Amino acid sequence: MIRLAVRCAPEQAELVLAELTVLAPNGVEEERGPGYVEYAIYGGEGELPELGDLDAAVAGGRVEVTSTEIPDDWADRWRDFHKPLLVAGRLWLRPSWEPRREGAVDVVVDPGQAFGTGAHPTTRLCLEFLCEIKAGGELVDLGTGSGVLAIAAAKLGWAPVRAYDHEPAAIEATAANAEANGVDLKLERINLRERLPGLAPTVVANMTAPILLAVAERMKGRGRGPGEGSADNSGEGPATPPPVPETVVCSGLLPNEVDSVAAAFGVSGLSEVDRRQDGDWAALLLRRS
Repeated sequence: MIRLAVRCAPEQAELVLAELTVLAPNGVEEERGPGYVEYAIYGGEGELPELGDLDAAVAGGRVEVTSTEIPDDWADRWRDFHKPLLVAGRLWLRPSWEPRREGAVDVVVDPGQAFGTGAHPTTRLCLEFLCEIKAGGELVDLGTGSGVLAIAAAKLGWAPVRAYDHEPAAIEATAANAEANGVDLKLERINLRERLPGLAPTVVANMTAPILLAVAERMKGRGRGPGEGSADNSGEGPATPPPVPETVVCSGLLPNEVDSVAAAFGVSGLSEVDRRQDGDWAALLLRRS
């Protein structure tokens, strides 16, 4: 078994991922660290796609492509690295082979397909905020990935829950994970750089800073009242932009990016309530002022 990995700068991640999901539609493994994002795919010799022209797909940006041979018992070892996680004392995030935890909200996500299991610091920080704020009403998950945040939100008490992502593999993974957890999500593929969907009183967004800044820019000028229409407005005349959310949880940020992202959302009347850091990653809790 061969592991083929592509490492790039965070600002190139969206383009690299788009290229890889075309070549490997069954799933891409993601790892993030200080100053880099790494995507990996697995296969036997001769089964993996050719990545020789990947540099052109990221506008000449530098990427590192590495190939590593994986031991025959890699599947068993893989399980050893994925352990259950208790978040905020109430949310039990586990792979399917681990038991439930008595008294905790149970979320099951298996690794090995696409976009993570929820153990990454950016996801954990978002989950902590979701566990602490009052649940209820509609929630939107922007850049849902494997659907961990949307599924957790549904189990914590938000409804309905809508989830969006640009990658088809992410939508497929989220649909499968939602079914495994017995929750109902409304899923849609969307490029958040180009269009912002109808929002909700609560929004969670675990994405890189450039995409969060694009979302904040598109949020400017939206109404701030609770009943100002929606993106699905089918009445006569132009649709009124949906209101700015009451609460926004966002992560995927490096510590030196937090101030600029908070300021960008502040233009729409969202004020910083809390910020947290876990290692090299940070998250924000914003509320409408």
